[in-house]
Amino acid sequence: MNIIDFIHHFPNEESCEIFLKNYRQKAGIYCKICKGFPKHYWFSGRKFFECSVCRRRTSLKAGTVMEPSNLSLHTWFTAFLLMSATKKGFSYLEFQRQLGLKRYQTAFSLMNKIRVVMGKRDGLYLLKGMVEYDEAYVEKATRKRVQEQLKRGKGSQKQAIVAVACESTPLEDPDSGKKGSHCGFFKMKILKDVTSDSVKQFVETTVDSSSVLFTDKNTAYVDLEKMVEEHIKVKSSKDSTNGTLNWVHTAISNLKKNLLGIYHMVSEKYLQNYLDEFAYKLNRRYFGEKLFDRLIIAAVYPYVQHYE
Repeated sequence: MNIIDFIHHFPNEESCEIFLKNYRQKAGIYCKICKGFPKHYWFSGRKFFECSVCRRRTSLKAGTVMEPSNLSLHTWFTAFLLMSATKKGFSYLEFQRQLGLKRYQTAFSLMNKIRVVMGKRDGLYLLKGMVEYDEAYVEKATRKRVQEQLKRGKGSQKQAIVAVACESTPLEDPDSGKKGSHCGFFKMKILKDVTSDSVKQFVETTVDSSSVLFTDKNTAYVDLEKMVEEHIKVKSSKDSTNGTLNWVHTAISNLKKNLLGIYHMVSEKYLQNYLDEFAYKLNRRYFGEKLFDRLIIAAVYPYVQHYE
């Protein structure tokens, strides 16, 4: 959804309330007392739902990421638009300025809550088919007086280890016979270390067991063939970087440019949120204008029904 469409569909607070009410009624409203989805009545004056069985009242924001917030629905919906409008993202100060927020902390909290929603939404599926996998070493924010005491280079404590995986579908031009590949969904997650156990845990939770997995010959990948249909190891070289593992290395390169170019340095505490946002936006090629719709539905859908 572009800005013109957004203004047309959500010009004010009332339009956001109507959208949220209609969507929640259509999806079903969860009652914590009945432990189910009985019929609910809508009270327009006080803006809440009432269970037809136990009479428990549920607010319009209840169960969503917006529940504990005092911000208006229109501010939240505009924030969803800004977060999905560009694949490069916003700095906190620019986000604060665009939304007219008084406090920097409000912008910080709002953006990270939306990033968590992005991660949960993309966590609902597994990578399938042919999957490329590798790790990235990303610079993280470290106090200057601590940096001098840490080692440099690969494996430095100044770097966070990020597991990156993506679907890769082989293609062949019928006219020229030139072979290539088409990238699919991406997954990114922080690892505490590059050991067999850490890698296997990531593959188990992100890759479908019927997939074919492509990696380099790192010794940490020793038992991955037991977790997928086939595990193919390629030697780390320029050819593998531009060929077999092309898309995963392209994603790693773009990730580093994105973090350094916009955010400059990210603390390890919030790095996973940034990874969730980046992977979510990489997947936009499948959804295009529907990226906003996916985000807003994931945000307003009650956690108890959608994620637990």
